[in-house]
Amino acid sequence: MVGPDFEKPDTKVAGKFAGLNKEVSPDGLASEPNEGPLEVSRWWREFNDEQLTGLIARAQQQNLDVAVSLARIRQARAQVMIATGGLYPSVSIGASAQQTRSPLGGIGSGGNGRISEFYQVGFDASWEIDAFGGIRRQIEATKAGLEASFENRDDVLVTMAGDIGTNYISLRGAQNQLAISRSNLAAQEQTLALTQERFDAGFVAALDVANAQAQVASTRSSIPVLEGQIRTYIYALGVLLGEEPAVLLAELMPNKAIPAAPAQVPIGLPSELLQRRPDIRRAEANLHAATAQIGAAIANLYPQFNLTGSIGLQGGNAGDLGSLANHFWAYGPGANWLVFDGGQTRGNVELQRGIAEESFATYKQTVLVALRDTETALVNFTSAQQRRVSLAEAVNANKQAVDLSMLLYSNGRTDFLNVLVAQRQLFVSEDALAQSETNVSTSLVALYKALGGGWGVEDGEPGAGPPESHPVAATPTTESTPTQ
Repeated sequence: MVGPDFEKPDTKVAGKFAGLNKEVSPDGLASEPNEGPLEVSRWWREFNDEQLTGLIARAQQQNLDVAVSLARIRQARAQVMIATGGLYPSVSIGASAQQTRSPLGGIGSGGNGRISEFYQVGFDASWEIDAFGGIRRQIEATKAGLEASFENRDDVLVTMAGDIGTNYISLRGAQNQLAISRSNLAAQEQTLALTQERFDAGFVAALDVANAQAQVASTRSSIPVLEGQIRTYIYALGVLLGEEPAVLLAELMPNKAIPAAPAQVPIGLPSELLQRRPDIRRAEANLHAATAQIGAAIANLYPQFNLTGSIGLQGGNAGDLGSLANHFWAYGPGANWLVFDGGQTRGNVELQRGIAEESFATYKQTVLVALRDTETALVNFTSAQQRRVSLAEAVNANKQAVDLSMLLYSNGRTDFLNVLVAQRQLFVSEDALAQSETNVSTSLVALYKALGGGWGVEDGEPGAGPPESHPVAATPTTESTPTQ
């Protein structure tokens, strides 16, 4: 076969992720990344949330982006079938009946003329001999394209699982923030009632009542926003499941805790990332297909050889077709060599070389983006945990400040401004802590996604198996022939 044989790109990466050098602040919820071997194809199981696992399982079977990727796999299989058919002879069966009239004595002589009939039935066959491997290179390219379509399906699964995980955790975080807002609102309403009583008794000024009323109204204003966010997340999850947006309202409206990260998060090595991320494997398959197309284009520079033949029966009337004496046959080789086409064929060779160079650059860029995504997600995950530790300390301190300020205010030993400040700071810090806990878990989802996790399917394959289970997707063994 002419043309270059595909070789897997030799990509050099660091021995370990730089983000592992950043320590995680210890607390009761600390989750430590490490270099241990990992299995992230079904990362959602690490959160131990059955509802999250169920949502992803349903989406794997119902998501419309997954359905599109499966349709593309079907198309790629058909392309392989079409290309493979070029290796074999094509045979057709034909039959014809013809009646002609010719004038007696020639043109312009008049008369009724002579009517003759001709009948024929037979087989025609042709076979293009793939002397220079153009057809085999085309088959190689379509098989690489099929492999890329499988990797595209896995990449869709990775993205979909990450989107479901992020939206689900954000939903639980918003519900937690809503519960905090309502709890703080209840406490502030009690403070308002106490202040109103002290005002009625003449112990405090009307300014204290107005300040308490303002704080209650401010906290109450955050509730509709959070309620809207909760419905937004539920609607997003509904669409990800291939359903109408509101279909999950009854199922997801009840509050649940934010899924917590596991104690240990093994992330493996950068070299393993190249084998695990579907987008990298897809870019490699596309490079393979582009390389094979160079050989298919080069083959057009050489002669094409073919064998043709036909056999059948013919006669002047339909009854002659029943006699073997009226049989006919013909066969023979043929050759065709395009010697001049104004540079179109060589231009196509250069075009395919350019496409292969583009695919190689795309592959390298995909690898770099994958490494960047992982390093960024790793840093964000550890930073989110450090922030959570500080916010937890702030919440504890603010709770003590609220209790102390209320005690002093009730005894007339401090003014109402200190109570307002303490309550406001408690609400802000509790809300920030809830957001931080959400960010820790969503950052872990982003890390799992960056590591290429999420293509494992819960309830069987979504209509098709992984690439290794499909022999047709395997790369053909190239022959050791001179290349051009």
